[in-house]
Amino acid sequence: MSSDLEVSALAINVTIPQALRWTDTRRGEEFQLTTLNIRLLPDGHLAVKAYGRPVGGGRGAYVSFPVPDEPALAALVVDAAHRAGTLWAAHRGLG
Repeated sequence: MSSDLEVSALAINVTIPQALRWTDTRRGEEFQLTTLNIRLLPDGHLAVKAYGRPVGGGRGAYVSFPVPDEPALAALVVDAAHRAGTLWAAHRGLG
């Protein structure tokens, strides 16, 4: 295994449990946030954005929202990163 390989992106998508979902407004439209996109930054820290669907229905735009500074959401992000690491480490190669 070569340690000089450049990996340009490490990102996962995580479904937000119903009890932790929230709404936010963008461009006059209210969205219910249902998914987190979590990225591992080059310095080892995590970055996260939320995505969702318009409350009024329809597809809406693919627009990111900040994640509130809530302990339960922070724990979800950390747990998801650990789970993703475990899954990556246990990969079985190409199918």
